[in-house]
Parts: sequence; C-alpha cells; structure tokens
Amino acid sequence: MKKFVALMVFALALTVAPLAQADDPGKGLYLPGDLTLELAQVGLDAAVKKAQEQGTLMDIALVDAGGNLKAFYRMDGAFLASIDICIKKAISARGLNMSTGTLHDAAMPGQELYGIEVTNDGMVIFGGGELVKDKNGTIIGAIGVSGSSVANDTEVAQAGAAAILAAVK
Repeated sequence: MKKFVALMVFALALTVAPLAQADDPGKGLYLPGDLTLELAQVGLDAAVKKAQEQGTLMDIALVDAGGNLKAFYRMDGAFLASIDICIKKAISARGLNMSTGTLHDAAMPGQELYGIEVTNDGMVIFGGGELVKDKNGTIIGAIGVSGSSVANDTEVAQAGAAAILAAVK
C-alpha cells in the first residue's frame, strides 16, 4: 500500500509540476536575488569587451550566490589552464566573501589565512576573482577571470561585476 501511495504522489507531481511552471519554468527552483543567467550574460559581455580593449585572451566564469558555476566563456586562444583557474577564482571569492586580491594579502606567510590555498580542493589567492553584488550590497555571486597579468585579470573581473551591478533591477 505504501508503494502505491508513493507512486500516486509521484505521478501527481509529474502532472501538476508542468502546469505550475507554464509561466515561469524555474519558479520555485531558484532563490530570489540570486545571479540569473541574464545577469551573468551581462557580466560576460562586459568582461569580454574589457579583455578585447586590453588585447588579452581570457577565460571568464561566473558563480551564483551558492558558489555554483552559472556561466563560463573561453575566448578563442585563451590558455587551457585558465579554465580551472577562473572557475576557482570565482568560487574562492564567493566562498570567503572577498576578492581574491584581498585574499592574497590575508594568505601571505605570517598572515591569518596563510595556507588557505590548499583547502577546499584548491583556492586561488591572487587577483581576478571579484564578488558580484546587488544595489543593496547583497552578494549574488562572483566572477573569476584568468588569462593575463593579475592586474589585467582584475580589471576584466571588475568590469564584469560593475556591469552586473548596473543592470540589477
């Protein structure tokens, strides 16, 4: 009897779920205020534009508020190693709620977070990872960029984060 009831509940869920999602397929499946795909695309576009202005080739990753990969872009010819680095920059920034440039200073020998780069399956402790915030200062995600100097990576990441902030409704 328990199997029959469980099967009926499952069948009902399969029937009702598509009806509830007809107007918004993701309704109830994401947190309000989280980084949306639309905002992630705004960040990618701005970051790519900045990289092109610099004449650099970048890998760019955006993670949502939970630190999960939301969007990724690899410019033609960008370093293969930068794929992993940019994703880890974004995750590191979000995981510790600070830019990876700030993390760098805190992770130097003798500082409070020395050695943190070997935790969490490898964190990145140099610039190019920036938090993405909404107009209230709430963190909605992070962007990580890799492919050039730390200064160039940081500029590109900041351009992406700033574009998202400007686009947040």
